[in-house]
Amino acid sequence: MTTHNRRYKDSVFVDFFGEDKNAKTNFLSLYNALHGTSLDATTKLESLRLEQVMYMAFRNDVAYLVDGKIIVLVEHQSTVNANMPLRFLQYAACLYERIQNPHDRYLRRLKKIQTPEFYVFYNGEEDYPETATLRLSDAFITMPEKPTLELIVSMTNINYNKDSQILRTCKPLKEYTLFVETVRRHTRLDSKNGFKNAIKECIQNDILREYLQRKSREVMNMLIAEYDYDVDIAVQREEEREIALQEGSYQKAIETARNLLALGLSIESIAQATGLTEAEVEQL
Repeated sequence: MTTHNRRYKDSVFVDFFGEDKNAKTNFLSLYNALHGTSLDATTKLESLRLEQVMYMAFRNDVAYLVDGKIIVLVEHQSTVNANMPLRFLQYAACLYERIQNPHDRYLRRLKKIQTPEFYVFYNGEEDYPETATLRLSDAFITMPEKPTLELIVSMTNINYNKDSQILRTCKPLKEYTLFVETVRRHTRLDSKNGFKNAIKECIQNDILREYLQRKSREVMNMLIAEYDYDVDIAVQREEEREIALQEGSYQKAIETARNLLALGLSIESIAQATGLTEAEVEQL
């Protein structure tokens, strides 16, 4: 596996399917489940992860070159982002720039390129269908009869469901899903010791046992980093909402002040009525 800049934190999903010493086996199991194939350890696999493309501070993408395809996997732990096709478009452009000879684009003959496939695995707590498809063309302001540019993202809900086809056919993904479910349950019961208790229970119940026994400390650190990242995002969104409300209230006060000025009210009275300063009213 290739090394990368550790300033960007990995999630457990990325480590398990993309960085761990057994990541190749885990990824091939998932690939086979998605494609109905039976690729084994002899399969040539090349890691293609990029820095700062899908997310700025947190790395939750897995990308491989395998079987003539570029496979990009992303885990979603929060609300599904409808803009994922646009993000993947940027990702794909960067990947092709990285793996293709820059002179190939000027060849007269057709130069074959690897087929890209994009997958998002959703394990958030909001209701979401078992499978869904996101298309870049859904974002087009004007929808042509035949879009000249398209990118399709396959969404799969991997919250534990005994009837889920992919969880039945991919043991590593099933165990990862059970691990996430266990972590959530324990952190609700005990926010201080939840991660540690979840890891302990999973080991006892043979869920990612070998992986967790070998990397319990690293997994703890990744879980803490993921939790802190989610909290940071939630705080940022709340601050953005507050700023938007404040800006909206200010604009409303300005409009009210202009209307009162038109009616001939004094600056002092308008300031008292709108909450603006007299200097702000005078500038209108």
